[in-house]
Amino acid sequence: MSDQMTPITADDGDSAARKTGRLLSKLPYLAVLLLAVLGVAYTSITGSPLYGYWEFLALAIGCACIYIGWRQTDDKRARRQIVVTQALHWMAFLIAMNIVLWPSVNTFLNGPATGLALMLLLALGTFVAGVHVSADIAILGVALALTVPAIAWLKKSALLIALI
Repeated sequence: MSDQMTPITADDGDSAARKTGRLLSKLPYLAVLLLAVLGVAYTSITGSPLYGYWEFLALAIGCACIYIGWRQTDDKRARRQIVVTQALHWMAFLIAMNIVLWPSVNTFLNGPATGLALMLLLALGTFVAGVHVSADIAILGVALALTVPAIAWLKKSALLIALI
């Protein structure tokens, strides 16, 4: 029986490099998702929200939207419009997030509910920004939104999961 080895062609190497490049290009989106989940976990454990943390995430996503939109066009007017639109968009969501954190509003929410509400606002802001800028950002918004009920279910089912 003869051992035949399949030669590796240049196409195989290029294909692997493209797959790796695509995976690496998605890492920032996964990092934002992980940071949001960690923010909810911290808020749930300590019972107090991380005020600047959610603002940082919103600003980081807003800057990413501006960067992505900027790269998609060479027109100065369109670039200016992207900057203004995204700045106003994220300013509105930052205001909404801060309203949730006001003491008069936050007394109605416990720690875990506050974290989930802030993550849901971040998800909505991310999805709406993505509709105007990039499908990847919109998908991140959907992933953030789907994580909210998943976290709530995990928290509710933690004892059952631990027993299993």
